[in-house]
Amino acid sequence: MDKRDEMLALMETRRSCRNFKREMIPSEILEKILRAGTFAATGRNRQSPIIIAVTNKKLRDEISLWNRKIMGTDTDPFYNAPVILIVLADKNIPTYLYDGSLVMGNLMLAAHACGVASCWIHRAKEEFESNEGKALLKKLGIEGEYEGIGHCALGYSAVELPEGSTRKENYIYHMD
Repeated sequence: MDKRDEMLALMETRRSCRNFKREMIPSEILEKILRAGTFAATGRNRQSPIIIAVTNKKLRDEISLWNRKIMGTDTDPFYNAPVILIVLADKNIPTYLYDGSLVMGNLMLAAHACGVASCWIHRAKEEFESNEGKALLKKLGIEGEYEGIGHCALGYSAVELPEGSTRKENYIYHMD
């Protein structure tokens, strides 16, 4: 199988994981995933997104608590994933939402290519509009008008991931 076919196969076989082992991802694999995120297409190559890699369990659990409060649940919204990659993007760039979404896609595909499971978790926008989220950005030395796009929960799956569902009819329309 050539590299193009491998990439297409990755796209077709990636699934969201909602049950992670607590085992940490080796740093060299995490760095490959992070690097892939930085190569996502962005409007006019402005590179509006940033990625915050959270591997500290205490901080990860704190952010999980913020997310739970927003969601209104007691369940860990990160499904016990040991790593959370938070993608934010500069709101002053017109394409920031799309740019950040493409970063999320790259992160999830790269994780799958590295044998790591992933899941896009929402509510990053609300988290980083809160006083706690703003304080975390300030502590990290991140200045600017950033909006949370999403969390990429990463880890090794504790269960076998399901097969993909069939694609809906009329997904694609051709105009010849």
